[in-house]
Amino acid sequence: MKRIFVLAVLMLLPSAVSSVAQDVRYNFDKGTDFSKFKTYKWVPIKDASKVSDLVDKQIKDAIDAELATKGLTKVEGDDANLYIGYQPAVGEEKQFNSYSTGWGYGPGWGGGWHGGMGSTTTTGSTSTIYKGHLALDMYDSASHNLVWRGMASKTIDPKAKPEKQQKNLAKAVKKLLKNYPPPLKQ
Repeated sequence: MKRIFVLAVLMLLPSAVSSVAQDVRYNFDKGTDFSKFKTYKWVPIKDASKVSDLVDKQIKDAIDAELATKGLTKVEGDDANLYIGYQPAVGEEKQFNSYSTGWGYGPGWGGGWHGGMGSTTTTGSTSTIYKGHLALDMYDSASHNLVWRGMASKTIDPKAKPEKQQKNLAKAVKKLLKNYPPPLKQ
């Protein structure tokens, strides 16, 4: 019985880990020379969801810090090489959990070796899982064409302390921009 319990826990572990990990995807214009981009300017994205001024500043600060490590400099004027903007979203998913307790049918402890019947109880519960999404778009300022887009998604805890939320945001942005600039063609 102990072996079955350990096996069940081991089977559930990968799904628990994957629900916590960030999902990051990106795409880019393969004909773009990303080495020419040295400066960027924040621009609003039309029809993008709005967040509070505090969250907007936190998102931009996290992205600014990571872009600085990539050699990009933020400017305020129209002479920027890139225009960048972001789109935030929070989605909800319902999760159903069920647990069984007791003994089932068949030989063994519950009914002896002659077959027997035990009793089981199954209980269930639902919970809401919040998933945060952050899309980052980069446009060539000369042509106004989208040249790079990244998307990060992560399960979020709305009850987390602000320090934890900021740490998670920084980790997500670092992972999001890991592949910027895209690898050079060989």
